[in-house]
Amino acid sequence: MPNVFQIEGGLLLVVSLALLALKIFALVTALMFSPDHYRAADKLTKPAWVAILGIGVAAQILMPDVRSLINLAFTIAVFVYLADVRPALSGLRQRR
Repeated sequence: MPNVFQIEGGLLLVVSLALLALKIFALVTALMFSPDHYRAADKLTKPAWVAILGIGVAAQILMPDVRSLINLAFTIAVFVYLADVRPALSGLRQRR
């Protein structure tokens, strides 16, 4: 029978891999839009979002512990990008 720490470790591994996939997805989608899209949507610039999301991916790879403060901050940034910035950029793409 597995002990509690094995279950917790397995769960943290799954969450860490899921967050890494989400951060990579956000970074790739941020790279797909032109800088003009970011200006037209009145959002932070493309280099700023790419830097934030890229550092977030690197932090997740180098420090896979999802409970660290740095990973938490970059995870929140990814959720902000996916919930606010990406829909605004996609809406501009559909109008053209």
